[in-house]
Amino acid sequence: MQAAPVRATAIPSFTTALRAVESLLMGSGQRTARRNAWTSVLEDRRRAKDRVEAQRVLDQVTVVRP
Repeated sequence: MQAAPVRATAIPSFTTALRAVESLLMGSGQRTARRNAWTSVLEDRRRAKDRVEAQRVLDQVTVVRP
């Protein structure tokens, strides 16, 4: 007696499933706007991190040169 064939279907990742739901609920314009906003948030965080690092370097130079 042979076993029944196994059907292996890939389970989508959480991100893939979330994007599928997003595409159903939002129009492409809203989706693009939301992604652009998120990209801006990430860029602001990167600039803030760079500012902190630059300030740290300036503080070290000031301490070394009285």
